[in-house]
Amino acid sequence: MYCSLQHAGLHSGRLYREGSAIPDPRDGDRALAVPSGGSGAPAWLARLELPTWLLIAVIYGGWFGTVALWRQLGPWLATPLLVVFTCWYMSLQHELIHGHPTRHGWLNALFGQLPLAVWYPYAVYRDSHLAHHHDDSLTLPGLDPESYYHASLPAAAVARSLLRWRNTAAGRLLLRPALGWLATLRAAVRGEQRQALPVWGSHLLLLGLLLLWLRQHGIAPWYYLLCIAYPALALAMVRSFYEHRAVPDAAARSVLNEAAWPWRLLFLNLNYHLVHHLQPGLPWYRLRQAYLAERGYYQQLSGGFVEQGYLPLLWRHRRQPVIEPLHPFA
Repeated sequence: MYCSLQHAGLHSGRLYREGSAIPDPRDGDRALAVPSGGSGAPAWLARLELPTWLLIAVIYGGWFGTVALWRQLGPWLATPLLVVFTCWYMSLQHELIHGHPTRHGWLNALFGQLPLAVWYPYAVYRDSHLAHHHDDSLTLPGLDPESYYHASLPAAAVARSLLRWRNTAAGRLLLRPALGWLATLRAAVRGEQRQALPVWGSHLLLLGLLLLWLRQHGIAPWYYLLCIAYPALALAMVRSFYEHRAVPDAAARSVLNEAAWPWRLLFLNLNYHLVHHLQPGLPWYRLRQAYLAERGYYQQLSGGFVEQGYLPLLWRHRRQPVIEPLHPFA
């Protein structure tokens, strides 16, 4: 999630076009038999997905409320609040992409169109992320649009060192958001994304209107871009810092991170990433339930790819890269 996205639209055979109905995530969309951690709620109540509707209200209400009270709260309080709400909004966009809270892609997309996170149009992220869910090509450079691996390394020693530093905690959080955005923009300019002109045109129009509205409430456009949107993207990349690894077994490529509840809430339980990849239609509020119901099963399936929180992981790789940039078998 929120990596380079430079290959958006290249693998669109399984993607859903805007405005089309998508499979009901409650029906399941995987042939692989995996524990689902089913809830005891009636079917009609489960289909309403009330937790996701509540989440939409909280995120939008919190974001717009913080902007409206910017002058009263002051930047020292309002800025971190907006960073968290903007990062949380990115997690919500991921949930919308996977068919929640309704069966209709066009309706879900309405809640993800606003460029609160600035950097990517919703449609670009949607197409790229769904391509990422081809699990047999996970981590493979050129096939997985969210891979941090490379099929070959540059000849220059400085460039190779930069690639390794980019995979440290500091490099990923400080530099990777800018590199990812530039790669996505470069792909749009080259025409590698479907309908790049209308998608980016509408995104930039909405962004311009949003920045003008923010300015009326006392938030300068440059301040929002550099001090809110960029840190929010860096915060979102905490989750993807070590989300996948390059190993032969496809199921063992996705992590299980037993993070504390604030991280789970911020990332909508996507720390249980293997569960999500096995059951991409499972709503966010059932991922933890599914994991805990069959914890041993999932950990065995992951090949021991289990982490105990994000802060220990970031500290452990403050200098040492979390992965080597060259893919071991691409």
